[in-house]
Amino acid sequence: MEEILVGIHMHTRYSDGNGSHADLLKAALKAGLDAIIVTDHNVLVQDAETYLQEKRRKVLLLVGEEVHDQTLKGGGSHLLVFGHNRELAQYAPNPQALINQANSNHGLSFIAHPYEDTLPAFGEAEFGWRNWEVKGFTGIELWNQLSEFKTRSQTLPGAIRNALFPRGMMEAPLERTVKLWDELLLKHKQPVVAIAGNDAHNLIIHKGPIKVHIYTYEFQFRSFSNHVMVPNLLKGEINQDRAMIYEALANGHTYLANDQIHSARGFRYTVNTKDGTFILGDRVDSSSGLTFQVRLPIHGHIRLFKDGKMIKESWDREILTHITTEPGIYRVEVYQDYLGKHRAWIFSNPIYAF
Repeated sequence: MEEILVGIHMHTRYSDGNGSHADLLKAALKAGLDAIIVTDHNVLVQDAETYLQEKRRKVLLLVGEEVHDQTLKGGGSHLLVFGHNRELAQYAPNPQALINQANSNHGLSFIAHPYEDTLPAFGEAEFGWRNWEVKGFTGIELWNQLSEFKTRSQTLPGAIRNALFPRGMMEAPLERTVKLWDELLLKHKQPVVAIAGNDAHNLIIHKGPIKVHIYTYEFQFRSFSNHVMVPNLLKGEINQDRAMIYEALANGHTYLANDQIHSARGFRYTVNTKDGTFILGDRVDSSSGLTFQVRLPIHGHIRLFKDGKMIKESWDREILTHITTEPGIYRVEVYQDYLGKHRAWIFSNPIYAF
């Protein structure tokens, strides 16, 4: 398997972003991403899909959308949809119908920023998910960079500090979102794929006479990404590359990482069984025994979870091994010390043992 870096959830001037598709491509190329998925609000700009190549480096721009009901009082219930072939905004008032339509159009659907806080310093509302009776969605946005900014910026001094010194803002996904993910995995008894969302707007913040340009596309792409495991590197043929990326995301063959701490490239999470070796996102038979193995590119604090509860950890190590015959949902978290805090570095999708 090959590993590519994919940025997900970003906006252009077609909705509430402060940049163009070309700006996004240039920023992604500089940041070292292999692909980005643009998700403007309630608009599907399909003809924008393209590559940008400079020398031996290229980046692919794919287009989805962030669909939500603009008449909903208080807002919220935003759904990231990509891989579909027609506009779905008309179904936004009924989240279950929207998910069903995404599925029938061969699309993937991820609940965006499931939980959020308001941002009092700038009069910004929260846009969490409202209807948890829905089913059939592909997964959730476990870690949203803009949502974390809101949570960690509840005072004006805190907001200013996090705006001016963004490298110190990111600590971990919101605890309640991680708890929700574990609950959904156990409730649905099927994969719920976790992704990271930049929620990139190329923000310009106004506060009185102060105008600050913060969280540029390039900064967000350098700090936060989805590491997607695919059969081969991008070949430069849009239809094939698009299908490969979406299939990997649908299968949960991905982990998310705070790459500003250190590049997570090279992280591997596998399980060996009598049937062979399997990777994150896979379903495996536990009856003959399971040997889980976590490998890091550098040492770190590794935590192995089963059904939402930590069962094993290692400190300052590059490898963790766990042997068992117990079925369950096994996932990995990795932490690093960075800028004076113990911060989340990597969250893997689970391996499902039955």
